[in-house]
Amino acid sequence: DGYVIEGHVPVNDIRRLLAEKPLAVGLTAPGMPVMSPGMRSIEPRGYDVLLFDKDAQTSVYSRY
Repeated sequence: DGYVIEGHVPVNDIRRLLAEKPLAVGLTAPGMPVMSPGMRSIEPRGYDVLLFDKDAQTSVYSRY
C-alpha cells in the first residue's frame, strides 16, 4: 500500500498500519533492538516502533 517498513518491525504493527492507513510514510524500529523479532526474541520487548511522516517527524506507534 505504499508504506516503508524499516528495521525489525513486528508483523502485528504492519497489519495495524495497513488496516488503519494513517497519513504517514511508514514504520521504523531504529537501532537494531536486541529483543526484537529476528534478533534474540520472538516476542518484542523493550523498544518502541515509530511512525514517521514525509517531514521525518516521528511518533510512538507501539511500545513494547
